Amino acid sequence: MGCVILILMNKVKVLVEGYAREWGDSGYEASSTVTLISTDKQKILCDPGINWELLKAGLGKEKLKPTDIDWIFLSHTHIDHCYNMARFPKAKLFDGECIYEKDTDRVHGGEIFGLDVEIVKTPGHTTDHTSLLVTTPKGIYAVAGDVFWWLDGKEQKIDPIEGVDQLSLEESRKKLKSLAQFIIPGHGQVFKV
Repeated sequence: MGCVILILMNKVKVLVEGYAREWGDSGYEASSTVTLISTDKQKILCDPGINWELLKAGLGKEKLKPTDIDWIFLSHTHIDHCYNMARFPKAKLFDGECIYEKDTDRVHGGEIFGLDVEIVKTPGHTTDHTSLLVTTPKGIYAVAGDVFWWLDGKEQKIDPIEGVDQLSLEESRKKLKSLAQFIIPGHGQVFKV
């Protein structure tokens, strides 16, 4: 009698590369990076952003409809990361602490049954910021939200960010860089550690 070995083949795909541009003297034009994680049986959309036209085009390239998404992950609740979350009527939502389904929520304790992702607390940008680690055949990806981000047209380098808990942010950056081979920032291009 033979033995069947199931190999999980997680896939990570950036549907929308996030952008942030200075707008006038005191504002920004921004939408987050939107990442699709395809596990064995589930589709997780990370930080669905605010620009619906770009997200709709990204889903279309993958031949996906909003009803094909099983889960929405929010790294944090800044509007440029979460505005489009209600466009996915079938999806359950999760963040660093809870699972939200329709009008109920429950604490998940860091694990969500059936999802092959690791939830990592990464405070700094916000106190409740969370990232995901996803193991793929290519390596481990960190869907990092705003632990890392850059303004369009600027060099992708890690500078202090005004108005955040810089010490916690630096610790979160070190943590993700030690755990992953690839970082998907909240705004900007994917980079290899």
